[in-house]
Amino acid sequence: MHDIHRAGSRPSSAGPADYFSGTVRIDPLFQSAEPARASGASVTFEPGARTAWHTHPLGQHLIVTSGCGIVKCEGEPARIIRPGDVIQCPPNEKHWHGAMPGTAMTHIAIQESLDGTPVHWLEKVTDEDYDAAVASAE
Repeated sequence: MHDIHRAGSRPSSAGPADYFSGTVRIDPLFQSAEPARASGASVTFEPGARTAWHTHPLGQHLIVTSGCGIVKCEGEPARIIRPGDVIQCPPNEKHWHGAMPGTAMTHIAIQESLDGTPVHWLEKVTDEDYDAAVASAE
């Protein structure tokens, strides 16, 4: 029989301050049972909120569902992301993502774990680096 997890049946949580700047809400969607290793969450960033720099050992897909956001990969220009956009972050690529200054942004994040780890968190994005990325976003 299929498992059905009803909307609202899993509690939301705040994005931990060690890994996020600003107000972020995480709504878990699924965690696959082994041997599968995929998980997914809906993540809402209030205006100006963002992740810290991070990598995913097996990559990540982001599906923007509302608002307007920004994604920045190390060594590349920042990019504006909008509803319907699907972003593929390759394995081990250092990046961050979040909302633009004037609007919230929600995306669905899907990633796989390698040896039980879906993400490696790094340093926080400074306000200066965020502002520069926003100013130069394509």
